[in-house]
Amino acid sequence: MIKHALTVTREADFNAWYQAVITEADMAEESGVRGCMVIRPWGYGIWERIQRLLDDRIKASGYDNTYFPLFIPLSYFEKEADHVEGFAKEMAVVTHHRLIGDGKGGLMPDPAAKLEEPLIVRPTSETVIGAAFSRWVQSWRDLPVQINQWANVVRWEMRTRMFLRTSEFLWQEGHAAYASADQAREETLKALELYRSFAEDCAGIPVIAGEKPEHERFPGAVSTYSIEAMMQDGKALQAGTSHFLGTTFSSAQDIKFQNASGELELAQTISWGMSTRMVGGLIMTHGDDDGLRVPPRLAPWQIVIVPMLRDNDEDAALIDYCKGVQAELAKLYAFGEPVRALLDLKSVKAATKRWGWVKKGAPIVIEVGGRDMAGGNLSVIRRDRLYREDGKLDSAVVAKGDFVGGAVAALEEVQTTLFTQARDRMQANIRRDVTEFADLQAFFEKGGKFPGWLEINWSKPSGEELDKVVERLKALKLTVRNVPGDAAPATGNCIFTGKPAVERILIARAY
Repeated sequence: MIKHALTVTREADFNAWYQAVITEADMAEESGVRGCMVIRPWGYGIWERIQRLLDDRIKASGYDNTYFPLFIPLSYFEKEADHVEGFAKEMAVVTHHRLIGDGKGGLMPDPAAKLEEPLIVRPTSETVIGAAFSRWVQSWRDLPVQINQWANVVRWEMRTRMFLRTSEFLWQEGHAAYASADQAREETLKALELYRSFAEDCAGIPVIAGEKPEHERFPGAVSTYSIEAMMQDGKALQAGTSHFLGTTFSSAQDIKFQNASGELELAQTISWGMSTRMVGGLIMTHGDDDGLRVPPRLAPWQIVIVPMLRDNDEDAALIDYCKGVQAELAKLYAFGEPVRALLDLKSVKAATKRWGWVKKGAPIVIEVGGRDMAGGNLSVIRRDRLYREDGKLDSAVVAKGDFVGGAVAALEEVQTTLFTQARDRMQANIRRDVTEFADLQAFFEKGGKFPGWLEINWSKPSGEELDKVVERLKALKLTVRNVPGDAAPATGNCIFTGKPAVERILIARAY
């Protein structure tokens, strides 16, 4: 029997396992404010890597970074009815600008400091950015406008879970305005593809990209697209969204331009966003019963060197040997960047440090003792294959030169292995042969703890007919995820309405 580093397994209690990974990997902790978290260095380091790689792709697609205020006047939201209705229950509102003593040793809002207009703490920025676009765009020559901001947003969640659903979270939000609807739709799909390729190539998370059904659209959007990832418990995670907003916000915010013929037109706008929820997806996609496993492209430290110090005369030589290894690794390039190698010199037992880095998910951990140094070797642990077939830790003794020479290839193998494992698991847990509602119900009720997803026929119901379908799904705690862009053509009838199907959709339980 393998004795794992965590005290709870995915099989026994997936939710408790998820929290254990966050705690044991030193990723985040409670902040003292319900629904808000302190992101610790390792967790934030992963987010920084997401930022770095995603930001490069965003800029390469023609966007410029900017920043807008945290506070948005309530009147901006009131201009777009669907938008304000969609976020009304989640909005945090600022009504006063000063505190005074309450006469009992405490503090209270000063009645004399009430704001003339309430301010909303940013839940998303379509309204305030739309107001700016209305000032910036006057002529067709001013288009397109393409901006992105990295920011925090607040949505007052009732049920919270670290990284996945928090009252405050970090994200990027891209916003753009175009002269034509065709170009805006095209750019909406380009943003979706940017997310898909980032999720798979960098985060090692396989996703299915497609359009959301009518009832799952972003408030105010004409069309919403998403990438959906399968977690190890079979649930779906919406990992990124892209919205074609049409003239919804340009009409509300008066974003008009004079076209080449001298006529006034409304601009066509889009928006798209990815958040720290991706870190939660990383945990639930790649983690195992020993903690997190971080794909090398997102790992703050790709290789960690742990000298086995003994508090004796040999320590100085051992540290010098490890520094030499670190220096050689720093000269290498993996995935187009210098290899990130850390020498861990903390005054902690080597075994404790080793398991600490295993739980954090560092892709490669090197242990170096006196015997390794004497033989010119390293003891190497790869996080994608932690145990041998006999259940013992797979710590391979490798000549220093051989390891350094193969380090880049090893990191690439770890990246590929994590993605391949996740992709194979996702594909194995999507069923496409269910054609009756009773079989759908049985799949999710009797499919065990981790039933997976169904891809089924859909007639694209609307209005009251759609409302009835949604109620049936809610009763089973199910949601429609999206219409896969690469799904086979629909044949046969819709499971829910009995009408001829026009497309295929994914059904799942979700976070």
